[in-house]
Amino acid sequence: MKILAFIPARGGSKGILRKNLVPLGGKPLIQYTIEAAQESSLLDAIFLSTDNREIMDFCISCGLGVPYQRPEHLAADDSPMMDAVIDALRWLSAQGGKNSKPDAVLLLQPTSPLRTAQDIDRAIGQFIANGSESLLGVHAMREHPFECIKKGAQGQDWEYLAVHSRVVTRRQDYLDEFYFINGAIYLATTDFILREQRFVTKGVTDLFIMDPSHGVDIDDLHGLQYAEFLLNEKTVNGGLNDEYNEGIPGLVNKVGFY
Repeated sequence: MKILAFIPARGGSKGILRKNLVPLGGKPLIQYTIEAAQESSLLDAIFLSTDNREIMDFCISCGLGVPYQRPEHLAADDSPMMDAVIDALRWLSAQGGKNSKPDAVLLLQPTSPLRTAQDIDRAIGQFIANGSESLLGVHAMREHPFECIKKGAQGQDWEYLAVHSRVVTRRQDYLDEFYFINGAIYLATTDFILREQRFVTKGVTDLFIMDPSHGVDIDDLHGLQYAEFLLNEKTVNGGLNDEYNEGIPGLVNKVGFY
């Protein structure tokens, strides 16, 4: 199976100025995603989608070929990500050649810098082993729905998001499993993407469970500071939690780069 890593990196950003190039642990944010993709054993190619010359030049310096530039109308704040993915697939098809139509696309957003090459390969291994059309990265929720409430119109008008089937006094006694879509991994066959115009469909998409520390999503300065903290912990303690990255299938493909 030929799998394309798609890295989206708009030049504009509201939460953090120049977010994709903002320093994190001494490196631009996007470099973590590039390096994880380059270290993966199961990706066949890496495709950068950006409208920004500075981002292009930096990614080229990291070893990526960048023949494609995202159209401006697909790089606005309200531009759907899926439109950028489909435009890239159409562009690749028009170019022809061996990489004209990958079998599957792995969306790797630079705002998830702690996602590792092992996460990528484990996700792809699960995707292939299960014969999935679509796969989504998740991690266990920090705020459990049994302890979260939805407020109504009045102060006393509220309800729990989820109600346990029995009375429990300790969180560790909760039997139900709830997960958060962290944005670190979206993987789907090209046919699924073109047919559904999305990466995720309820009842079809497989769940890929990740270490919560690997699923950190940077959307604002608080997220950036938290990621910096986790990176410092990695330096001190010798690595982020790797229990989720054991048992990666031994599937090896030759990696090529656009």
